[in-house]
Amino acid sequence: MKQMHIPRRLMISGTVAAAVLAVTGLSASAQTTTTTSTTPTISSKPTSATPQMIQEACQRQRARTAKFRQYGIPERFGSEEPFTFDPSKPCP
Repeated sequence: MKQMHIPRRLMISGTVAAAVLAVTGLSASAQTTTTTSTTPTISSKPTSATPQMIQEACQRQRARTAKFRQYGIPERFGSEEPFTFDPSKPCP
């Protein structure tokens, strides 16, 4: 009984995929290609930490530790709460 629905599901998923590609293609072709700069910009990933990055990491760690000491709940992955970085605050 379930095998009868497999071709129908394949046909529906193919139709949905074709529709998504068509809409994506239309929106991409509607965009204009104007350049404001003649020199290409190449951005590279930083290979070392800046002093400001180290200071921010230190402040984040201190905030996590303070929260752990206050509530006794260790931090879990993805549970970090909003953090406000203060560049004027030193972190030894």
